[in-house]
Amino acid sequence: MLAKSYSYGITGLEAYPICIEVDTARSLPSTTIVGLPDNAVKESKERVRSAIKNSGYKYAKGRVTINLSPADIKKEGPSFDLAIALGVLAATEQIPLDPLNEYIFLGELSLDGRIQPVRGTLPIALAARDTRFKGLMVPLANAAECAIVQQIPIVPVKNLTEVIRLLSEPSLIRPYQSEKPKVYDHMTEDNIDFSDVKGQIHVKRGLEIAAAGGHNVLLIGPPGTGKSMLAKRLPTILPEMNLEECLETTKIHSIMGLIKEGQGLVTKRPFRSPHHTTSAVAIVGGGSNPKPGEVTLSHNGVLFLDELPEFNRNVIESLRQPMEDHYVTISRASRTVCFPSRFLLICAMNPSPKGDYATDGLDLYQAKKYLSKISGPLLDRVDLHLEVPALRSVELLAHHHSENSKDIKSRTTKARQIQLRRFKNDPVPSNSCMTHRQIKKYCVLDEESKRLLKEAIEQLELSARAYDKILKIARTVADLAGEENIQTEHIAEAIQYRSLDRSWWG
Repeated sequence: MLAKSYSYGITGLEAYPICIEVDTARSLPSTTIVGLPDNAVKESKERVRSAIKNSGYKYAKGRVTINLSPADIKKEGPSFDLAIALGVLAATEQIPLDPLNEYIFLGELSLDGRIQPVRGTLPIALAARDTRFKGLMVPLANAAECAIVQQIPIVPVKNLTEVIRLLSEPSLIRPYQSEKPKVYDHMTEDNIDFSDVKGQIHVKRGLEIAAAGGHNVLLIGPPGTGKSMLAKRLPTILPEMNLEECLETTKIHSIMGLIKEGQGLVTKRPFRSPHHTTSAVAIVGGGSNPKPGEVTLSHNGVLFLDELPEFNRNVIESLRQPMEDHYVTISRASRTVCFPSRFLLICAMNPSPKGDYATDGLDLYQAKKYLSKISGPLLDRVDLHLEVPALRSVELLAHHHSENSKDIKSRTTKARQIQLRRFKNDPVPSNSCMTHRQIKKYCVLDEESKRLLKEAIEQLELSARAYDKILKIARTVADLAGEENIQTEHIAEAIQYRSLDRSWWG
């Protein structure tokens, strides 16, 4: 007998429907799964067999053929277990066929019939909201995540027996009711704060500008000066994510299995800090079946690369395209996927291999060689270069409190709101993403500012990209000051943040 049930799979960051066909026939006992299943899907036949028997039902005695359609897309993961089990039970006439046509089923089965959480339920709920199905049956642990999508009823289930009972008696079905304060909970309290950092006023100012305009940052200074401490506090002064950004971020984290049980939207900006031994594929994404990398996991948040020169050269260079285009395209023979990568990059490094500043000819040569590991094109894409000097004893022993993250965040939020109003008719979220045409329109300079910028370009031998960066930074400085036009002092401050351009180390 033939039975059909329905589920969804994930390719890239998108969900697609899967029809699971189960056919039973008189023959020697065997179970075959076709439709390009991976190992996790192939092993589902053993989980399904045990779950059915331990739930008080009988597995098919003859030959069982399970087809996952469409058959030309590779299927991954254990999320089809529940739908396969229901198809087997319907094909052996232990449950009715008709209810299987009304719901989408997701869940990994334990051997005792319990339903375990799976990845990617939010993008599946988003894809299924405009379909003919009456609801989406998901593991209880995934219910809060799926409930963000209110256009389709979410039915949480705990075990196979419960699913069968609900399908037999639809009046017992109670869609999950999300608790809005829980789903939309913002992480208002952080364990870290900018008030923890002593001194470094100039660096804090630079990070405020970075947060306000979405600018990339390079911190350079000796060990122990607070580079990592400052970088980890950058997310605390970034403006809150809007609903669209929250959905994008939650979708990515859902597919990668990073959503905690019972969690709804991800409302806190991501902060990713990969080790310097990380490969290029882990950074930008890839694999035979492409998966998102760190640049996508940090989408709408911060990507921190500590000890930047210690990363492999190909890893560093692989960041250039995501930083410029804000997405990563990964092509394989069978398909091409595109992952978003709009992140704020913050890097930290020592001025030399020894960690301190060069004092003689040999040290200077080694320092230049060390710094040259970072290519000019990549450095051009980093907007602000901030020197983090060693603190003096007076600053270390001072008892006065620094400005806290909440106060800084209020200024960066106001500046970002100015930018949103400015770019309301353009797909530009912040000053750092302005195109050349938008720079000409919104970064108009007076004669004195032009003269100052001309001198800086000639003396520092700045590239065309560095010129654009200075104008973008100046625009953000003006926004923080509440000025409609860029003034000379805004240009002068912006120039200070280009101190490590390639010409400086030859």
